[in-house]
Order: sequence, then C-alpha cells, then structure tokens
Amino acid sequence: MSRAYSDIAFTPAVRAVQTRMGSRSAYAALDRTEDRRHQLGQHEAEFIRERDGFYQATVSETGWPYVQFRGGPAGFLKVLGASTLAYGDFRGNRQYISVGNLGGNDRVSLMLMDYASRQRLKILGRGRLVSEAEDPALIAQLRLPGYRAQIERAFVIHVEAYDWNCQQHITPRFTEAEIEQAVQPLRDELEQLRQELARVRAGSEHQS
Repeated sequence: MSRAYSDIAFTPAVRAVQTRMGSRSAYAALDRTEDRRHQLGQHEAEFIRERDGFYQATVSETGWPYVQFRGGPAGFLKVLGASTLAYGDFRGNRQYISVGNLGGNDRVSLMLMDYASRQRLKILGRGRLVSEAEDPALIAQLRLPGYRAQIERAFVIHVEAYDWNCQQHITPRFTEAEIEQAVQPLRDELEQLRQELARVRAGSEHQS
C-alpha cells in the first residue's frame, strides 16, 4: 500500500480498529515514508488501458455510497497523465445518480479488475464533469471509433492515491475473448490432425 492511499483510507476510526485487532504496527511505517506513490506509473497506465470496465463509487448528499459498473471497449478509460484519468460518460438510463452526486461531493473511488490474472487496482480521486461546450477537444479525444454510444459529457478524475490489492479471494473469471485465445492453439492442432488423417486415408485408398 502507498503512503497516499493510507493517508486517505486510514481514518482515526480505521486506525482504532487496527489497533484493537493488532494490525496497526504492520502499517505504522507508512506514516513515516516519504514515498507517497500517488502518481500512476507505466504499469498502472498499461493495466488501465487494457480494462473494458470498472466499478465506480460516488457519495450522495445524504452520505450514501453509490456503486455502479462503467463499461465500454478496452481503453475507454483514458490515461491523460500521471494524475489524470478521463472517460466519456455514455448515455444510459438517464438516472444521473453519479452526475448528481458529484454536485455535492467530488470524491470518487474506482476498482479495476483483471479476474483472469487475479489482479485489482483501487484508485481514490476527485471527479469533475466537462461538457462538450466547455472542452470539445477533450470530448473528441474520448470518442471511440466504431463505438456508437453517445457521449453526454466527460468524466475527469484527478488521482489522489492508488493501491494494488492482494490476489486472495479473487475468483478467476475469463471473458469470451480470453477463452477464444486460450483454445485457439487446440483448434489449430485439431485441424492439423484432421489434415494429417485425411492424407493418410487418401494414401491408403490409393494403395488399395
């Protein structure tokens, strides 16, 4: 875990529980390190670009968390810089819960999953909405060739902290594309065997 993430996540109440449960000493070094690791590196950027969805949480004005899944073609969540992410907010069911929540509280939390490799990246940040009238160049940058979903606005996130979680308890799951990639060598081998069998049969018939 990074210093930046623990500074945000380890509230006084959390620290009190850690002390009571005996885990506070394991994290005490984070309070002393100067290595905050609050900016995304190349590894994080590549991981983000490969995702075709993530879970996003916002906070309502009444204090309730709201979590939703945001999906699209792989790479629709753009890395604009070491501390900036953005994606096109596609038109959906028009409930606008996340949009409304940002009006009162700009805090957001993202969880990006790679079930096949059992990896997860958690991001804490501040979100803001940008219309096409405000920044047409940004909206153009977030459009995806061949993807017909309409972008209503840009959702820009200033990253304040991130953390890689451990693999424990992540059940491996695979997309259709990942399964296809895994079984393709078997299909190629099967086709070769079929061709070889056909040649053997043809040779046997010729000899007879």
